[in-house]
Amino acid sequence: MCKKEYEAEARERIMGEAEVLVAASAPGKCILFGEHAVVYGQPAVAVAIEQRLSISATKAASWSVDGSALDPDRHPHITMLKDRWLSDSEPMALHISGDIPRASGLGSSAALSAAVGAAMHRLANPSKGIDRDGLSAVAHRAEAHAQQGRASPMDASTSVEGGVVVLSDRVEGAAKHLYTRQLTTPEGKRSWEVHHLAPPESEVFLVLGNTGVFAPTSKQVAMVADALAAEPTRMREIEAIGTVARRGLAALIDGNYEAVGHAMSENHLLLRNLGVSSPELEALIQAAMPSSLGAKLTGAGGGGCMVALTRDPKQTSEAIELAGGRTLISRIGNEGVRIERG
Repeated sequence: MCKKEYEAEARERIMGEAEVLVAASAPGKCILFGEHAVVYGQPAVAVAIEQRLSISATKAASWSVDGSALDPDRHPHITMLKDRWLSDSEPMALHISGDIPRASGLGSSAALSAAVGAAMHRLANPSKGIDRDGLSAVAHRAEAHAQQGRASPMDASTSVEGGVVVLSDRVEGAAKHLYTRQLTTPEGKRSWEVHHLAPPESEVFLVLGNTGVFAPTSKQVAMVADALAAEPTRMREIEAIGTVARRGLAALIDGNYEAVGHAMSENHLLLRNLGVSSPELEALIQAAMPSSLGAKLTGAGGGGCMVALTRDPKQTSEAIELAGGRTLISRIGNEGVRIERG
């Protein structure tokens, strides 16, 4: 389903439900450079994709999520957001829909946090617009809570802000600085400068190939943390990913998409050496390369999705599907979280 068809269907469904108190949607994300290294303060670049997750809330006798009782263990993001904004409210039934595959590296949990947070904030503050700074901060904390205390603000900020989001260990002059985020992780205190960037227009596309392999982010992040703790000299690999991310960012700002693609492929080699790729990801990446400017895994790895930057999305998509992947196509940078009703 294309973006316009999905949005039209989502709005028709939402508007057709007379009992809906509030509804919101948020985009998934795709990381172009810097996954895993960003957890350790290195720069990274992510884009909001066209695929979105929608949340609607209706009155109910008890709190539930898609028909199941709200459970802090199963729904840590939602529970934390409810306690923040609607701790004393009447119970509600939350209904979730969308076209972002779960546990695929495309930020489904962050999109859920952003959409739920925006909806709950609207119910608690009906006369106020979306506080994107505050919402992304709460969504980041929800992500960290669900990932054993390790999470960069990348996913949350991209889903809330939309467009292109840049994280760095310093304020970048070429992008709009939004805010500073800090988090105390099991490995120490981390700090990120979060920026927003409008990419140069170009006829390039992202083709996302889903391996279908379930790969929880928390497990992959913990695996990298354990590897670095066992062999601290491997931090050089994390720093190398940061160097490539900075080079890729400069190319993106210049609109040099050939160089962007080259940096993506180089980033993938470093991630593969870090041990977060998989045979399924490698097969899809190899299939995409002949028709792409560059390709890499995106997200935590271990399965989930890869991404190819291409000027011929049809050819690249067909190649990935012939290799066993399921594909989604998106342009670079899309609208962030928004209220659909209420």
